[in-house]
Amino acid sequence: MVKKIKRISMALLGVALCGVCVGIFNKAALGADPFTMFVTGIGKLFGLGYGNVYVAVTGILLIVVFIVDKHYIGIATIFNLFIIGYVAEFTMLVIDLFYTEGNILIRLGMLLFSLVLLCFAAALYFTADLGVSSYDAIAIILSKKTPIQFRLCRIGTDLICVIIGFLCGTTVGIGTLMTAFFMGPIIQWFKDHITEPYLNGKEN
Repeated sequence: MVKKIKRISMALLGVALCGVCVGIFNKAALGADPFTMFVTGIGKLFGLGYGNVYVAVTGILLIVVFIVDKHYIGIATIFNLFIIGYVAEFTMLVIDLFYTEGNILIRLGMLLFSLVLLCFAAALYFTADLGVSSYDAIAIILSKKTPIQFRLCRIGTDLICVIIGFLCGTTVGIGTLMTAFFMGPIIQWFKDHITEPYLNGKEN
């Protein structure tokens, strides 16, 4: 029962933090993370807001994941589908009340903070194993069904999102490149050293 409570709390906290981090990342204005860049690009293409496009894109990917390996669909997947995009939008509105873009050091600090926290949040709900976002599931499934390690699969899916987002008119920045190349390894580190030991006990 204790472990089940841990898993549920890790999943919900991880998903909620992801939304907050995406909002902070966007306000840093140094290049969006790959999936946000992809969603923003699609939004520009069709003239739609981030929250609505996020639901549509993740919904389509959810169908793909369900067909390939529905094990990764769970409570965190549903929460992710309907909440993250709107949490990100709300976070950006709150930041606008206290901060106006300009100071490069503050923006770099926001970028680094949101990148690390986003990786930690992803590691939380990956480890909880109560479902992940449909986008995150793609890299996980590839790593399970091929000999390629997760961090390399994640780098590959992120690069594809960056390319598509760029072609749709989204700007590539230092934040985009950092997340494309470092999110996978950082998530793996958090899983190995923090979230999995927390859930299963340090001895495991």
